[in-house]
Amino acid sequence: MAGKKSKPASKKKVTVTSTRDAMNEIATSAEVGEDLLLPDAGVVSVGSDGAPHAEEQALPKGVAAKPVEQKSPAEWAYERIILYIRNFEEQLDGEHEVAMGFAGGDVGSLRIEGMGFFAPDLITFYGSEPNGAKMQLVQHVSQLSVMLRALPKPKEQGKAVRIGFELSKGLEKPAQKPAKKPAKKTTRKPTRKTARKSAAKPAASRRRQT
Repeated sequence: MAGKKSKPASKKKVTVTSTRDAMNEIATSAEVGEDLLLPDAGVVSVGSDGAPHAEEQALPKGVAAKPVEQKSPAEWAYERIILYIRNFEEQLDGEHEVAMGFAGGDVGSLRIEGMGFFAPDLITFYGSEPNGAKMQLVQHVSQLSVMLRALPKPKEQGKAVRIGFELSKGLEKPAQKPAKKPAKKTTRKPTRKTARKSAAKPAASRRRQT
């Protein structure tokens, strides 16, 4: 009797992965955190001063904590303009302050004293002209164009104001959620049964006393 032919053993595919490849596929929590802080930006400059650029710096934790998809165009533009202002100020000497430049020289410049945004699409700049007159600029994000320039600080002023530094303080911490309002206490009106029971209690106490 002829013996049965044995089935050929099934071949299993074996994938060999080098340790280096495996390490490249694994991202530690620290690396993930660093990726969140790094902006999706780039810069090419031929300047010889070697000053750092805003595009090369990590985002503040408060900015990176909220995904871009959840921000309005006004909020996202507001945050990035502050980073540009702060970076511009870091390159100034103690005799100059940051301002916004317009056509017409010094007459068309605004010394930045504050910033704000109105979701979903408005950015506003608060400040004053070189002659001290108050000035405010409101721009739609689709028409936003900001030219930063250095202006001499007022002679009567002590230290140069660094508005970018002050504005960036609000970007360091994540925005806090508004506190929930305490629930209102509802008082139930007495029903007929509860009214009868409350009226019956004094009567019962009188009978015990007699």
